[in-house]
Amino acid sequence: MPMPGTEGQLASSADWAACRALIRQGSKTFFASSRLLPERLRSPALGLYAFCRVADDAVDEGGDPAALEELHARLERVYAGAPRDGAVDRAFAQVVAEFAIPRALPEALLEGFAWDLAGRRYRTLDELCAYAARVAGSVGAMMACLMSVRSASLLARACELGVAMQLTNIARDVGGDARAGRLYLPLEWMADAGLDPDCWLREPVACARLRGVVARLLESAAGLYGRAGTGIERLPGDCRWGIRAAAGLYAAIGDAVARNDFDSVSRRAVVPAWRKTALLLRAGRPVPGDGAVAEAPGLAVTDFLVRAAALTGSGAAVRPRQPRIDWLLGLFERLERERLGLP
Repeated sequence: MPMPGTEGQLASSADWAACRALIRQGSKTFFASSRLLPERLRSPALGLYAFCRVADDAVDEGGDPAALEELHARLERVYAGAPRDGAVDRAFAQVVAEFAIPRALPEALLEGFAWDLAGRRYRTLDELCAYAARVAGSVGAMMACLMSVRSASLLARACELGVAMQLTNIARDVGGDARAGRLYLPLEWMADAGLDPDCWLREPVACARLRGVVARLLESAAGLYGRAGTGIERLPGDCRWGIRAAAGLYAAIGDAVARNDFDSVSRRAVVPAWRKTALLLRAGRPVPGDGAVAEAPGLAVTDFLVRAAALTGSGAAVRPRQPRIDWLLGLFERLERERLGLP
């Protein structure tokens, strides 16, 4: 539904419904966790993520620099208050205006997509995290803006959560990326394992050396999930469950890769429905955090995102409001029917 309190609505109820349907089909993990966000943020979060999703698909599926130029043009219109005639653009334009999303954040996302189009590889973990900061840390920062979070330390944790999620995605998709001619694993780590990147790409196999590199990447992601978790407990009370759920669901993908003996070349990591439901329920419980870590400086590669978001506005937390347990029971039923292939 349209967000309340916005003058001159840009997006209609049908637009928000279209964003919801898009994410429900194309980003099931985010959709599940978004249902645990407070109602006031649910549609904005889906509108934000829908724009990121269609932008990613436009670049990934076409591989055409013209697609990226078109995205920049669409973003220009969004920030001019005259979005392109389409549900996703109208919804995102309203989110941008309502929550004062700094343009530097979606611009960073598009910069990451440009790196994809260039076929860039990453020598070190820091270089890989610089990429992850753009394609995922930027989304974490935008989500923080939706929650009226503008402190540097919490923005840093939000960016770290995005980076952790992206590293998890990379670990899960090693095989699929390789078959498409893409390689995101740190080249130094491959060299340490005695792997020549080009030779391995010509014949990608889940050898013990490659599995060691994947395990190392997931270990790095785990450290970032831990750091991000300390910030989640300082979010507005009614936002914590949904963000804990998102973090837990993405981290579970890494756990599934580990259960496959870190073989993400010949096997696809899957988190079963019962596990997803258990994680959603568990996310309702607070997680003790280290205050010193919560206030620690963020990754150097996310500093530009933190500075951009911290400069724009501020807001107060609202009264916590928890999702209903009957919705969770309904979710369990839907996930089980999905597992069994039932309509």
